[in-house]
Amino acid sequence: MRPIQSSARDGTDAGGYRTREVSELTGLKPSLIRRFVQHGLIEPTRGRAGEFHFSFQDMVLLRTAKGLLDADVSPRRTLAALLKLRDRLKEEGAQRPLSAMRIFADGNTVVVREEDALWDVETGQGHFAFEVEHLAGDVRKIATRNLAIARASDDLDSDDWYNFGLDLEEVAPEKAPEAYTRSINLNPDNADAHVNLGRLYQVRGDLKHAKRHYRFALDAVPEHQLALYNLGTVFDELDELDTAVDYYRQAASIPDAHYNLARIFEVKGDELSYLRHMRRYQSLAGVPQPDE
Repeated sequence: MRPIQSSARDGTDAGGYRTREVSELTGLKPSLIRRFVQHGLIEPTRGRAGEFHFSFQDMVLLRTAKGLLDADVSPRRTLAALLKLRDRLKEEGAQRPLSAMRIFADGNTVVVREEDALWDVETGQGHFAFEVEHLAGDVRKIATRNLAIARASDDLDSDDWYNFGLDLEEVAPEKAPEAYTRSINLNPDNADAHVNLGRLYQVRGDLKHAKRHYRFALDAVPEHQLALYNLGTVFDELDELDTAVDYYRQAASIPDAHYNLARIFEVKGDELSYLRHMRRYQSLAGVPQPDE
């Protein structure tokens, strides 16, 4: 029943970290960062002037690449291994990004640990881990500094503050509500900002304010799929299942809406509706069917 976050809004200068900052944080030369981008390993957004904007997840992945290089894995093999792993995850329909994997090196061997399983990209061995906690701390410092600069600026519009909120959620989540609130103050009809602020209230257990912001989002965009879905999860939490079902049905493009509908209908003993929504969930989520 987890609420879902709205994603980045394109075409703004705020949000993300620039190539120079990423170079300082990861230890990679800007030319090598651009090489990884050119090969499609990461896909940063671009600002109005065409500059790259990297997310925290991009930096985690680049820091992992730096760790492999420091362990004497060649740049060519590092890039090839990470691209191969990325492609494997796509083929398997993995829901989490490459940067969420634990990647190890043993000499020139690149291996991955996922939960309790240790598996390799090429040869299947390895015991040396690269942690990213210190990177998160460094990024948090930059995010806090950037927030102080943004507060003193009159140049940020509603979408700028919204994207800044997304960045803060990665490394300083307690500061993200301020960014979303500033976004809403500049544009009360910024539905995505309402959705994400509502989600932050919801995960803290404040369902009253969560519902308020989801409904503001729907006032601005009546068919906003994430606002409808997240409202469904609120009523699901409150055990008001008929209302939850109504909102989930309106969020027809969200895979988890169908999963939650299937769960509710299973409890109600409606097997036909359960199967229909489970099949729809599997189709939208790209879950392989038994005969595929």
